[in-house]
Amino acid sequence: AMKESEISLLQRIVRLSFEPEKVEDFLLIFRESAPLIRQFPGCRGLQLWRDAETPNVLYTYSLWQDAEALETYRRSDLFVKTWAATKKLFNDKPRAWSALPLIELP
Repeated sequence: AMKESEISLLQRIVRLSFEPEKVEDFLLIFRESAPLIRQFPGCRGLQLWRDAETPNVLYTYSLWQDAEALETYRRSDLFVKTWAATKKLFNDKPRAWSALPLIELP
């Protein structure tokens, strides 16, 4: 049997581009919702990144047990509520990628 650490977790990156003056509003939303997202069944990790060149562009990076866990989260009240508040702050369409590890060097 494979150990938990050997299971390929689904990696999810979402690029969020905000009106520059709305970034702080998003950070408030994120700080409030992040612990709840992290505790969501199947969520194995959560980070918020800032673009190195464009400070009003942020990325959420999350790890999920599988695609089903991510979809369950995306249908949850938590996601719907958080997304509704977040999308009012955008200045560009969000973009999202889901990927599985293929090659990992130790």
